[in-house]
Amino acid sequence: MKNIYYSIGLLLISLSAMGQNKDTAEADKLFETFEYIDAADEYLKLVNKGKANAYIYKQLAESHYNLFNYKEAAKWYAKATEYKQDAETYFRYAEMLKAEGKYKEANEQMKEFAKLAPKDQRAVSFNKNPDYLPQLRSQTKLFDERILDINDKKNSDFAAVLTDENILYFTSSRNTAKRKYGRNEEPYLDVYKASYDAKTGKIGKPEALTDINTKWHDGPVAVTSDGKIMYFASESFMSGEYDKNSTASQLTGLIYLFRATKKDGKWTNVKPVPFNSDSWSTGNPAISKDGKTLYFTSNREGSIGNTDIWKVEVKGNNTYGEPINLGPEINTEAKETFPYITDDNKLFFSSNGHNGFGGLDIFMVDLANDGDVINVGEPVNSPQDDFAFSFNITNNIGFFSSNRKGKDNMYLAIPVCGVEVFVTVKDKNTGKPLANANVTILDDKQYSIETRKTDANGKLSYDVDCDRVYSLKVAAKGYENSELSLTKTKGGDVNVDALLKPLDDIIVDGAIMLKNIYFDYNKSNIKPETAAELDKLVGIMEQNPDMKIEVKAHSDNRGSDQYNLELSDRRARATVQYVISQGIDKSRISGKGYGESQLKIDCNDCTEEQHAVNRRTEFIIVE
Repeated sequence: MKNIYYSIGLLLISLSAMGQNKDTAEADKLFETFEYIDAADEYLKLVNKGKANAYIYKQLAESHYNLFNYKEAAKWYAKATEYKQDAETYFRYAEMLKAEGKYKEANEQMKEFAKLAPKDQRAVSFNKNPDYLPQLRSQTKLFDERILDINDKKNSDFAAVLTDENILYFTSSRNTAKRKYGRNEEPYLDVYKASYDAKTGKIGKPEALTDINTKWHDGPVAVTSDGKIMYFASESFMSGEYDKNSTASQLTGLIYLFRATKKDGKWTNVKPVPFNSDSWSTGNPAISKDGKTLYFTSNREGSIGNTDIWKVEVKGNNTYGEPINLGPEINTEAKETFPYITDDNKLFFSSNGHNGFGGLDIFMVDLANDGDVINVGEPVNSPQDDFAFSFNITNNIGFFSSNRKGKDNMYLAIPVCGVEVFVTVKDKNTGKPLANANVTILDDKQYSIETRKTDANGKLSYDVDCDRVYSLKVAAKGYENSELSLTKTKGGDVNVDALLKPLDDIIVDGAIMLKNIYFDYNKSNIKPETAAELDKLVGIMEQNPDMKIEVKAHSDNRGSDQYNLELSDRRARATVQYVISQGIDKSRISGKGYGESQLKIDCNDCTEEQHAVNRRTEFIIVE
C-alpha cells in the first residue's frame, strides 16, 4: 500500500507512443488511471494472443513494479530487456532482482543502467562500489526487529509514530467499510491511534482517528513534541483540488499536507499548508523536536529524482519559510521518502537510490554532526521494501514498516546496545597526531576484524558491541607498535589515545635496545612475539639506510660449551635471516653466537628466570 500511496499523483505516467496501438488502448487506459491489477490482466491477454512486443512487456513489468509484485515484475522486465530499453527500466529491473535476492543478476542490470546514465548519482555510487553487499551484511547490527501484534491480518498497516504522550499513530487500510481503491483492491487509508504502555511495551486496541479521517487516503502523521500540533497527509480532493492537467479519464488527486491543532482532546482547525500546489505532491511529514523545522516528501519543482526529501522553517500560525531541498548527499535520481527526525537531529529516511538490499531501504544521517548517509543494515532492512522508520528517544524504541511478509506490516526496531570507540594515534613524546597509522581491531579471541587508517588528525572510529572485550593493534612508520585493550562497556562513547614511541628512542649507547629476544629451551625458531620485536629493528634500519648491525646471541649455561656455542650461533643466524626476509640487505646485518661465554648472571644453580636472562640476543650498531 505504501508503494501506491507515496506515488499517488507524484507523477503522471507518460506512455511512450512506440508500441501503443488500438490493441493496447484498454490496457493503457487502465494503466493511466492507476488500475494496475486490471491493466496487467489486459496486457497479459495480448501476450497470450501472440501480440506481445517490447512496449507490452515493459508495461506488464511496470504494472507489477508499481504494486511491488517483484517476482512478476522481474519476469516481464527480463522479457522487456531483450529489446533496447531506457536506463530507468534497467534500474527497476535491478531493484526487482535484488528483492528476489538475486544480487549477481541485479549487478548485471545495474551495469547496463550505468552505461546509459553514467552521470546519474546511482550509477556513480554503483561504479564506486559494485560489491557493497558483503560490507552491508557485516556491519554492526543497530537494531533487532519484532513484528507488532496489532497489524491487520489482511490489509496494510504502516508508518507508526510514538509520541511522548505514549500515543501510537499509524496509517492503515483495515477499514473495510470504506470503498476499495482500484490500484490494489484495498480500502482507502485512514489514520489510527493506540495507547502505548511504556513499562510493558504493550500496545492497546487501535481506534480510527475520526477527527481527521476523510473518504480519501489519509496519513501518515507527525505530531509536535508538546502534542499540540499535528501534520498529516491527505489527498488534495480534501481541499477540492486535483491535477487539472491530467490526461487520465478520472481526476488525479495529489498529496497535500494539512495542519491540525489539538483542543479539548480533539484535533480541530484543519488547514492545508500554503506550500501545497496542484503541480506537485507534498506528503510524509516529520517535525523537529523544537517544532521549528518540518521535513516532508515531494516531487515539487527543484527535485532531483522521483521524490525528494525537503525541509521548511515553521514560523507559526501555519506560516512557513521557503522549502529547501536536502541536496544530492541525501536525494538521488530515484525515490527518497518517509523522513523522520529524532530529538537528537538524526534523520531517518527510505530510499531505493542509495546502495541497499533491494526495494526501499532505511537510511540514517546524523545532521547534528554533518555525518554521512548510512544504511541501517539488517534485520531492519531486507530484500523487500523497508520504510517509515521512526524513533522515540524517551522510550528508546523505534518502529518501521516492511512488506517482507507479502503486505505492509509494522515492526518494532529494538536498539542493540552499541559502543563507538574513538581512537586518536599520537607521538608519545610530542603529542603530535599521526596520520595514516594502521589500527586493527580484534575480538576477544584475537581474531582480526578490520584494519583502518587514521585521518589527517590521527583519528578514526569503530562501532563495537556492548559487553564484549576488544583489543587494538596500532602501527605507524617510524614508531613502535602498540597494543591496547578495550574493556567491556554498557554503551556510549569510548575515547582511546594510542601513544606510540618513536623507534629512535630505543637506540641507546650504540645498541638497539629491544625487549628481550627469548628462545624456548633448546630451540632456535623465531616465535611470533620475537618477530614483533624484531620488526622494530627492521623499522630502524629502514629509517637509517647506512646503519649496520651485528647480532650477538647468547645461551644459558646448561649443556656443554660446544653445544651452547652451536645453539647460540643457530639463533643468531635465525635472527639475521628474519631481518633479511623483511627486506633489509644482507650486507647490513651479521650474526654470531657466543654460547655461555658472556653470561649476564653467572650462577651454578640458576632459576628458570635466570636462565632466560642469559638466553638473550643483543643488537650492536657497528656502523
